Amino acid sequence: MKLGRGAVVVVELDPTFGHEQRGVRPCVVVSDPDVIGDQRFPLVCVVPVTGTLGEGLLYPPLAPGPSGLAKQSFALIDHLRSIDKRRIRRVFGELAREEIAAIDDGLALFLGIDGHLHGPDATPVQ
Repeated sequence: MKLGRGAVVVVELDPTFGHEQRGVRPCVVVSDPDVIGDQRFPLVCVVPVTGTLGEGLLYPPLAPGPSGLAKQSFALIDHLRSIDKRRIRRVFGELAREEIAAIDDGLALFLGIDGHLHGPDATPVQ
């Protein structure tokens, strides 16, 4: 199975605890391609996807189509997690460049690394 950053994959997220997303659901791979392809690293970072409307930078919209998603969906940036690659059941498709950029903006906000992504003179993400 060939994975890339921005791939939409079907993942088995259980077992979970508390408010974590659970079950078999689509997720977006957000790990660096060099890390994904290196056999020494058995984990990959993913952001779960939901069909429930989300608002703000932590819930960017994702379009159906080449992504493999059947309907308008939303990335759940605040549910970012590392998973073993063996949890991935299959690859659905790939996000558009603009959707990956929106996820990157949400990740920068969530992780507090905006200045590191866009330089010290960057305008903070709202």
